[in-house]
Amino acid sequence: MNNLLLTDQEVIPTEEVLEMELGNIYPVFDEFIGAVQSDELKLIPNWRFYKDGKAWLCKITLKKKTVVWLSVWSDCFKLAFYFTDKSGGEIPGLPINDSIKEFYLNHKPIGRLKPLVVEVKEKAQLADINTLIKYKIGTF
Repeated sequence: MNNLLLTDQEVIPTEEVLEMELGNIYPVFDEFIGAVQSDELKLIPNWRFYKDGKAWLCKITLKKKTVVWLSVWSDCFKLAFYFTDKSGGEIPGLPINDSIKEFYLNHKPIGRLKPLVVEVKEKAQLADINTLIKYKIGTF
């Protein structure tokens, strides 16, 4: 069962808490966070408790631009990208897994934004995530 974690407002998602909650997926998470904070991408992760969703979420930004939202689940961590029709127009042509493209193409917009959610469970997925991040920030 895929359950949302980090739902206690009093338990701040420190490295130790994340390692405990993610278990064997933690090394993948750690590598992801290292990549987003690298000199190449220079993204900033910011954890905050959101009362509407009743959970801690990590907003990953470049300056003031939100690049991706991260949530922690019992069997993965999820990354949610949001695109407009115009900004997401080139996603079908990106060199990423077809299942990611299908999710994006088949998902209905939420208002003006179309979500692209990736459930990350293994290191092999990080190359596609890196491509999506670079596309989102305009460096792909």
